[in-house]
Parts: sequence; C-alpha cells; structure tokens
Amino acid sequence: MTTTRTTRKTTVRPDSPLIPFVVQREGEEAASDNLRLTPLGGGRYRLRYADEDPRDRDLRGVLWARCTFSEVDDQEHPTGRPQWRMMHPLRQRGCMQTLRCQVCAGPARTPLGWIFLAGPGTVDPNDEPVLTNQPPVCPKHARTAAELCPHLTAEPTVFLSRSAPLYGVNGVGYGVRDGSVQVVERPGGPIPYGHPLMPTVLASQMVRRIGTFRLLSLAELFTELERAA
Repeated sequence: MTTTRTTRKTTVRPDSPLIPFVVQREGEEAASDNLRLTPLGGGRYRLRYADEDPRDRDLRGVLWARCTFSEVDDQEHPTGRPQWRMMHPLRQRGCMQTLRCQVCAGPARTPLGWIFLAGPGTVDPNDEPVLTNQPPVCPKHARTAAELCPHLTAEPTVFLSRSAPLYGVNGVGYGVRDGSVQVVERPGGPIPYGHPLMPTVLASQMVRRIGTFRLLSLAELFTELERAA
C-alpha cells in the first residue's frame, strides 16, 4: 500500500449539492512522491516511485502523480469543499480511461456516441488531432456540467463523438539536476503515448482524441438523443 491510499470513512450527506466526481476537494493534496530514476542504458531512464504500487501506472505504463483521497459519502462520492478549477488526477484518469461521466462517474455512452463539452478557446474543432482532457458527460448531466464547470459556459460547444481513442497525457518530464531528481521539461501540450519523453513523465491528466464527431448545441444534442431513443 502506498502513501497515496488513505482509509475511506463513509460520511452520509443526504442534502449535499451535486459536485462533479472529478473535481478535486479541499484536503486532497499531492502526496509524498519518492521519485527515482532507473538507468535503462544508452542515456535513457525510467521514472518510478521508491515504493511503487501497480496502481501508480495507467494501462499504458505511464507513471502518475500521487494525490490523497478525501472521505466519501453514502453514494461513494468524495466529500470536502470543491476546488473547482482542479481535477483530481486519479479520478480524472479513471473517468477518461473507462469513458465514464465526469459528473456522476456512471456510464457516459449514448446511442449516438460520447458527449464531450468544451468552453471558449479550449478545444478547436479544426485542430488535427482534436484533443481533450475533459472526461465525457452522460445525457443526464450534460446541462449540469455546463452550469458548474468554470471552463465552460451555459452554452458550451458539444462534440458528439463516435470514437475517442486514448492519445496521451498532460504531465512533466523528470531528470537529474544538481544531483537530485526534479522536473526538467514542461511540455506545452499533451504528450502522446509512445513519445520518447514518456518513460520519465509524471502524468496528471489523461487525454483523448475526439474522432468522427458532430458539433452541436445543447438543445440540438437533446433533440438528437430524443430521436435516437
């Protein structure tokens, strides 16, 4: 058991307001990292934890930043004051990895695909590839996410996507500087899986590529979903 895994005590909060599952809570903080670099030969290294646990890596073998967990309520949702502009790295990873709703953590797939929301200037549909670090939303919580997320507006851009393959991560690259393991690279954007930097990356967000999508308004989305029901 690593230092990031805390005992989860259940706290019943029947009247608690709806807060997206991925939002980081007060008291959830970066845990002790214990980072090490293992030589692989040829000047290459692999970043690891001194007390590494299999859960410290995602399905592609990338190392993830540790963060403590708050207590959970009777619905298994985290408690504590929301830190609205931050996503808990491991809850974000879980929702992105399994394509579950960022608000309720339930299944997000619809008969027409997955719903991804984007605010002004955050995702350009003309980019190649079109990337997002925001997990999808289920139809029930699409409007809620638009109202609650500080990165969105009441009328966000809706990507209704037939495919959303894994692309990579947001993170930083580590190396040895002044005799210690520390951050030496801060990429300006997502790092694709398979990139030469990835063995020394500490990830904080998972990124997917939005493929085969349609751009809609929320009103158009609900109309399309009603027709498909």
